Amino acid sequence: MTPEALSHFLHTLVERRLMLSTMLWGPPGIGKSSIVAQTAQAHGIDLIDVRLSQLAPTDLRGLPVAENGISRWYPPEFLPREGAGILFLDELNMAPPAMQGMAQQLILDRKVGSYTVPEGWFIWAAGNRKEDRASVFEMPTPLANRFVHLVVEPHFESFKAYAIAHNLHERLLAFLSFRPGLLHRIDPQQPAWPSPRSWMMASQLYHAELPIDPVIGQAAAAEFQAFCAIYNQFPDVATILKGNGQKIAFPKEPSLRYALTTALTLRAANMQESYSAFQWISEKASAEWIQFFATDLFKLVQARNELGKLAILVQRDKRLQQMLSDYMSLLG
Repeated sequence: MTPEALSHFLHTLVERRLMLSTMLWGPPGIGKSSIVAQTAQAHGIDLIDVRLSQLAPTDLRGLPVAENGISRWYPPEFLPREGAGILFLDELNMAPPAMQGMAQQLILDRKVGSYTVPEGWFIWAAGNRKEDRASVFEMPTPLANRFVHLVVEPHFESFKAYAIAHNLHERLLAFLSFRPGLLHRIDPQQPAWPSPRSWMMASQLYHAELPIDPVIGQAAAAEFQAFCAIYNQFPDVATILKGNGQKIAFPKEPSLRYALTTALTLRAANMQESYSAFQWISEKASAEWIQFFATDLFKLVQARNELGKLAILVQRDKRLQQMLSDYMSLLG
């Protein structure tokens, strides 16, 4: 399942009020926790993130307090008591068996000790797999059988839509378009390695003119630096965006093509410049590069909530009309 498909699945659970305990599986750094947080925000509900691996059984069940000769369990303050939201048990299978057993009661019965989960709260969890080289415990079969299990994998196009919407640095996005295999590559011998999470961190470092190898590793950073050398061979992007690029040829070098196409998408300051870029690339490039540019443009416009402005420009060009129609069909 792609991150985009996971997001759609979780949104549907909330929309349809399907109070099914749900477990998200996948390698570290691909955005499982972020997707849960975005789902809660999109629906205007609360989110409580509980890391069971950092708790003891009494932290979840509460402390016993004597009342009238008997013990009463006082639940912790971080558990919800009213309203609606998502109780998110992150890193569930990193918790030792005693804590997983305590979580089983919470997930199965929606209560633990004297505490009961309010009706408006979803119970979701997430964890890494053994093959991801994570330090995890085996999930008990009775607990596993209580969940809807969703396995999410890295997917470049899903990440690209997110990266465009969250202003990932142009050069990093162009590089990953050229080398999508480096989006997620665990290196057990190194503390830093590339993942969707670390690329977003790398963007912040790169904007600050700091080295990015501390978050993506030396090997990926070296490839990125070699890729950056092609920017010295760049055509005049500003001239193309102004509609005066008739004498500028589309590059022949593949890495430069990725870089230029990404730059045309991200540097356009308004819809007119985006349309000028589309006209230029339609005249100078083959169909695959036109499609590449148009898909990124649609993602950017959607992220900026400017589909209405794009619709006005679409009326000028039948090819762009067809591409937009195909893109909207895929979204549907």
